Amino acid sequence: MQSGYVTTPFGRRPMTLALVQRQVATDQVINNSPIDKWRVFRDIGDARERLGLQDRALAVLNALLSFYPAAELSEENNLVVFPSNMQLSARANGISGTTLRKCLSTLVDAGVIIRKDSPNGKRYARKGTGGAIEDAYGFNLVPLLVRAAEFASLAQEVVAERRRFRMMKDRLSVVRRDVRKLITTGLEEGAPGNWKAVEDCYVSIIARIPRRPTLADVLERLDEMTLLHEEVVSMLENIDNSRKSDGNATVFGCHIQNSKSESNTELEPASEKQQGERTEPTKRTDLRPRQQSFPLALVLKGCPEVGTFGPDGKIESWRDLMRAAVTVRSMLGISPSAYQEACEILGDAQAAITVACIYERSNHINSAGGYLRGLTAKARTGNFSIAPMLLALVRSNAVSVANAG
Repeated sequence: MQSGYVTTPFGRRPMTLALVQRQVATDQVINNSPIDKWRVFRDIGDARERLGLQDRALAVLNALLSFYPAAELSEENNLVVFPSNMQLSARANGISGTTLRKCLSTLVDAGVIIRKDSPNGKRYARKGTGGAIEDAYGFNLVPLLVRAAEFASLAQEVVAERRRFRMMKDRLSVVRRDVRKLITTGLEEGAPGNWKAVEDCYVSIIARIPRRPTLADVLERLDEMTLLHEEVVSMLENIDNSRKSDGNATVFGCHIQNSKSESNTELEPASEKQQGERTEPTKRTDLRPRQQSFPLALVLKGCPEVGTFGPDGKIESWRDLMRAAVTVRSMLGISPSAYQEACEILGDAQAAITVACIYERSNHINSAGGYLRGLTAKARTGNFSIAPMLLALVRSNAVSVANAG
């Protein structure tokens, strides 16, 4: 590309002010140092979300770089590659022509490559008498050279943010575990205080964790859970004072207030594939319970009896179901420790579904607590799934309704 010269796309592809500014800015930057093309590619891959690129666009960029013969990008070499769409598609895992054109446009809009279209829109090169390329039309890779430092900086920021996200995620998991066990301690030791309100607050915080939390989501929930941890520890440390004042801790009403409106994402179960990760049952570090993909409506069809324990006698969200499960757990005589263990192994929402199923079949179960512990033990070794129990209840209730009709 000639110094100070701005080229425009061929045909009906529009020219925008952003493209003009990007070409001018690229032309003004001089980088005499060769850059490893695959190092730049890895940096762009790490920073793809910041650049607005998806995996297929990266596959096309990988294909484009494969047509550049040298290992390093350098101003001394021709930085224009000119493969046909058929050649690009073959090296980009055989993607369709429509997807290929869309990905190329995305790379251009992101400022990763620049189009250098010929008079007829074809991609080709003209060689001189010595066989060297004098001019070429296709895609100019010069932005990769001049923006290499910028792409590297973006990649470092993304890596640092991911590292911080994992750290905060682990901290939230630890505080969440501590709060759950401290609540169980208060219940089993008979410490004075409104532990039902504390447990409701705990469930409320967990329910506000989205399916795919951002760093901001994790930090907000960590602040709330940390404050709840301080409240619970204070209640346990002041047992004597609480007894003298007839349980001052009973005024606990979940002091934690969310500064924003609650997330629009309800805590619905999602499969492990949707979560994008799999962990062993005894090594849980994920923010959201591992669950099977059951619609809430299906759970309520199989376990209609639990609905009476929801707010105003009905259950409209997974948060309502988990709160109702806490009440039902107490009615069934399931110890706090047994329910805590179920939550840790099954996840909060699936443990709530299990308790709802046990309540639905309570007339056929001698010891609800022992039954839950047995199911939890099977789940720990991967030998339990709530699906057969729930679906059997759904079918049974459907038959009952049909016979009644």
